[in-house]
Amino acid sequence: MLERLTAFFHRKTPTETPLPEPDARLALGTLLVRVAMADKAYLFEEIEQIDRILAAAYDLNPIEAAKMRATCEKLATKVTDDQKLAALVRESVEYDHRREKVQALWRVSLADGVTDDREAALVELVEEVLGVERRDSEAARAAAVIP
Repeated sequence: MLERLTAFFHRKTPTETPLPEPDARLALGTLLVRVAMADKAYLFEEIEQIDRILAAAYDLNPIEAAKMRATCEKLATKVTDDQKLAALVRESVEYDHRREKVQALWRVSLADGVTDDREAALVELVEEVLGVERRDSEAARAAAVIP
């Protein structure tokens, strides 16, 4: 019995799995999370919206989308260069799809019913780096309104 107790207290702590290097998919997911967290209130409605966006964008089932979001949440705390993340998306995604990504960012921003100035500023920064024209950005924001 004493041996088991001693072994229990001397167990090695599990090693932390290293985070993957962000690609365009993870960069978008991380930006979605960072927009949701920008107002310091990461709410269920925003999490649910992120999962729906990731599932639809990358043909994931709900469990896969939630796992991807969890990875993006970890990346959101480690990778703080929003412009670099947006550049990854811009380099890998055609213009029409970049407009869709902007709409997704606005959907997350609007998910809780309130768009905080910090959320809007982050989305606008990402739009600029993505190279989305102002009229397309405004159309994406209007289309993102959640009924």
